[in-house]
Amino acid sequence: MLTYWNTDRVDARLSPVKTSTTHWETRYRARLALIDGSAGALGAAIAYLVRPGADRAVWDADSYAAVALLAPLVWTVVLAVVQSRAPRPLGDGRTDVRDLLVAAVVVLAGIAWLTWATTVQVPRDFILLMLGVAVGAALAGRTVLRLDLRRSRRRGQRQHLVLAVGRAPAVEALMMQLRRDKHHSARLVGCCVPAAGDGTAAAGDGTATAGDDVSPALDGIPVIRGFTDVVTAVRRVGADTVAVLPCPELNPIDLRRLAWGIENQSARFVMIPGLVDVAGPRLAVGPVGDLPVLHVRHPKLSGFGWLIKGVLDRLAALLALMLLAPVLITVAVLVRLRSPGPALFRQTRIGMHGREFTLLKFRTMHVGAEHQRAALNVTNINEDGLLFKARDDPRITPLGAVLRRWSLDELPQLLNVLAGSMSLVGPRPPLPEEVVRYGAYVSRRLAVKPGLTGLWQVSGRSDLSWDEAVRLDLKYVDNWSLGLDAAVLWRTLPAVLNHTGAY
Repeated sequence: MLTYWNTDRVDARLSPVKTSTTHWETRYRARLALIDGSAGALGAAIAYLVRPGADRAVWDADSYAAVALLAPLVWTVVLAVVQSRAPRPLGDGRTDVRDLLVAAVVVLAGIAWLTWATTVQVPRDFILLMLGVAVGAALAGRTVLRLDLRRSRRRGQRQHLVLAVGRAPAVEALMMQLRRDKHHSARLVGCCVPAAGDGTAAAGDGTATAGDDVSPALDGIPVIRGFTDVVTAVRRVGADTVAVLPCPELNPIDLRRLAWGIENQSARFVMIPGLVDVAGPRLAVGPVGDLPVLHVRHPKLSGFGWLIKGVLDRLAALLALMLLAPVLITVAVLVRLRSPGPALFRQTRIGMHGREFTLLKFRTMHVGAEHQRAALNVTNINEDGLLFKARDDPRITPLGAVLRRWSLDELPQLLNVLAGSMSLVGPRPPLPEEVVRYGAYVSRRLAVKPGLTGLWQVSGRSDLSWDEAVRLDLKYVDNWSLGLDAAVLWRTLPAVLNHTGAY
């Protein structure tokens, strides 16, 4: 059963959720400032002790000491100026790296201007050493702090508590998205859905009716009917963030009034567009006239970046094949000795733009296993039946089970990468019988080369549902970057060692 509350009884019926969100964020940013200042002091102390370069002939110990005392203060102030501790989602390692590098560039640019515009001389080698140590120490400290934050969030602590405002299907989608967040940064604590008669003029055709679009998936989340008492609901459920979802019942005037009301509650006011799995680098906010407009950049699926990706793929595959040659030979010999049949299993797969290629793997099943699949369909754990996955597949050999557990059966695909039919990172290579059942939406995953690893592998592999696997593949295609490839490769080894979904 859904829990509904009338807007005129919200004060009496909603149980307040106690939260110290503001306090933990304040403490987190205070620790960031302490880490930054300590990193600057460490860099200055090491630079003072070393005193590198030819500047030692010009600068005496007292001058070095004066610069060493001033440097940590300048470093901390510059990090504040570049808003490295500004209010925003906390715990993003990529943002930390960017902010520290920007701060270092700002310091160097300021010193360059100072030496050009004045007669002041600065010990440049001293500053370079100090900045190098400060950036490294600050990054290490922020990493430790971020890992501690993520551990707390896995325990349900130090999360952003969200009150969603919009129609129930959109609220349900938001809740599922928050539950998929591997960092557990936010949690839905309540929602406001339209009441009968809300925004009838804004709805236009009058076809939308409140209450007929509510899903049982919201069970356990307090549901408030109507948008007239959102501010009271924020206070009662203890939310620190109000997330407004696309909803025709809310016109621009209603949104402005809602934003005004939230101002006095010390809560964030965010609007979530109806976009799915679009990464931050593709989004930009800018005005068009007096209207704030969200600009969505097209995915970059060609150009210089893809040329670099292709070159790196082949170089990395060639190097890996050379280094892993003893392992490959040993596994091939074991496969031939343990069961009759070839060492390599060849299978037709579909690559970029629908082109067929022959995928190579070490054989992990008995010869002729493909002909036995129809009899095993009852063991398929994928409800949609499009993919066949069985946890205890009797066709797998004992050695094959070991190879699959450690993903060693995938290593021959390095030859596919070297040949150019696959990439190190990309969507899962599909079978032809899967592709013929694709709709236009799913076919988007064929816009890039399939990968030896990908978001699907580091997120669960065979444990994923078909819909989740497609979502991750499309997310990769629409948000591709060399940085994303690097992040997936970084997560691949832990995924292999954890054996998640490997069967």
